Amino acid sequence: MHRGHDHHHDHGAGGHAHGHSHGHSHGHSHAHAPAHNHGHLPRAVQWQTPHLPEPPHDHDHDHVEPDLDLVEKAFVEGFASASDPTSFLRLARVPFDAVTQDGTHISLLRVETDDVTDVGAVMPHLGGGSFRYDPLPAAMVSRRRRLRFIYFDGRAQVPMNLAQVRLLAET
Repeated sequence: MHRGHDHHHDHGAGGHAHGHSHGHSHGHSHAHAPAHNHGHLPRAVQWQTPHLPEPPHDHDHDHVEPDLDLVEKAFVEGFASASDPTSFLRLARVPFDAVTQDGTHISLLRVETDDVTDVGAVMPHLGGGSFRYDPLPAAMVSRRRRLRFIYFDGRAQVPMNLAQVRLLAET
């Protein structure tokens, strides 16, 4: 199946011509019954918006782990209740001593989790000199838990997200 696209077509006798966007399977005819976009549900997709910082771009790792936000959520839940956090990290294959892609040796110091609740939004005014603030209604409030791995490179702490930790080479 290819992504949706814009096209124009006529719905037949008594219908009207108009344009709109929707996806089609390959080989799908463009002759549709009236109201062809009504009465069926779209294919289920993941709609969660990950709140992870972008991992550094690396051509050797151009793929993004599917549902990484859900994996991170499960990690945070499990780690918080683990009776032995060190064993949990081993089970999750989080390296204690590792080498970054640029060859720097790093060691894991701590795992940080925190709760974040977005309760307001800002919109810059035209020109950017000021902004508008709006409290979010309850239905739009966003709650999530953040996860950070704090490594030490011999000089300073190096915070990493789960996607970055997945790219480390264990020593």
